[in-house]
Amino acid sequence: MNQMVSNMQAPAKKSPIKRDTHTDMGLVNPPQELVPSRYALRLGQLDVLVISDGVLPLPTTIMATNVAPADLATWLDDHFLPQETYDWPLNVMVVRSGDKIILVDAGLGGQFSGFPRAGQFPQRLQAAGISLESVTDVIVTHMHMDHVGGLLVDDVKHRLRADVRIHVADAEVKFWTSPDFSHTVMPKPVPDVLRSTATSFYNEYRDRIRVFDDQYEVAPGVVVRHTGGHTPGHSVVDLESDGERLMFAGDAMFPVGFEHPEWQNGFEHDPEESARVRVGLFQELAASGGLLVASHLPFPSVSRVAVDGDAFRWVPVIWDY
Repeated sequence: MNQMVSNMQAPAKKSPIKRDTHTDMGLVNPPQELVPSRYALRLGQLDVLVISDGVLPLPTTIMATNVAPADLATWLDDHFLPQETYDWPLNVMVVRSGDKIILVDAGLGGQFSGFPRAGQFPQRLQAAGISLESVTDVIVTHMHMDHVGGLLVDDVKHRLRADVRIHVADAEVKFWTSPDFSHTVMPKPVPDVLRSTATSFYNEYRDRIRVFDDQYEVAPGVVVRHTGGHTPGHSVVDLESDGERLMFAGDAMFPVGFEHPEWQNGFEHDPEESARVRVGLFQELAASGGLLVASHLPFPSVSRVAVDGDAFRWVPVIWDY
């Protein structure tokens, strides 16, 4: 990833980042962040950087809306997780392919005051030495607020280049003209914020949005592919170079989904289709042995998928320092 930075520009001047408020470990000159918030890897000829946008504190019940509370409680206990509220990770990704710098999703921004620990991607991108001005393309997996909200931050809007290309499935754009929430189970304030954020995003970037139907090659080795499910226009991003593969799966999967792919998530607009898509992607990843990154798996979420009887197993990679 150092090559990724140097190929673009000299590192940009860092903006202030909120330091860890829990402890500074007694250090005389503590770093701005004690917990790592970015992870770099090389995939063939592609440079990949996963960035944490922060976490979203949400009720655990949203993780499985179609099962008995006791079953969810058992799963939470088995994974040493709290029963009431879970801090959902929120990851975005940057890819360099040749002379293109591609941002995959943009985090929450400041769209929802109930999630004060998210919206960190812009300053963390800059801390990595990558300027927003260098981004040539943005891929939007879907138009939920925690994926496009970062593009509505004033500093981000002003710094993105005028000719940046924003890729989103045509089905997703059409869905948000009249979105259906009848099958979702979300905290009460969320649907209205999702609607307003999607509308603001489209109005702000309509001249730079490039829609696609089934799939589109954004750059050599970088293909965005429509899957549907979570939202009608939800998409994943497939990276492939020199025989190596990585899928950014967006919101197609969550931590509970490996062992219980049939469990439905409260943010899914079509829960049954989401489960079908999830199983299909798991099968695809298990067969290929390719890497997985997803929006709401624990950071950095770089992992593989294995078949485990009638379900699946999440296998995080060992950090490569």
